[in-house]
Amino acid sequence: MKKLAVLVAALVLVAVVAFAAGKTYQFTGKVLEVKDNVIIVDKKGEKFELKKDANTKIKGDIKVGAKVTVKYESLATDIEVKAK
Repeated sequence: MKKLAVLVAALVLVAVVAFAAGKTYQFTGKVLEVKDNVIIVDKKGEKFELKKDANTKIKGDIKVGAKVTVKYESLATDIEVKAK
């Protein structure tokens, strides 16, 4: 019985972590600018400004002009319901 409870708890934890993350997207483009906490990438003429921090996984050396593939998640930070 104890093993079953541990198994159920583990499955619930995995499900919570899986649903907690937003949908993941990716695109490839050319680096226009790199700052400590921001990278700006041109994707077919459209500029994307993305926040990065110590948890951002970076593979390689990010430089202006480099071709990069960026993976990011959608996450709502504020939602306001308007009256009809």
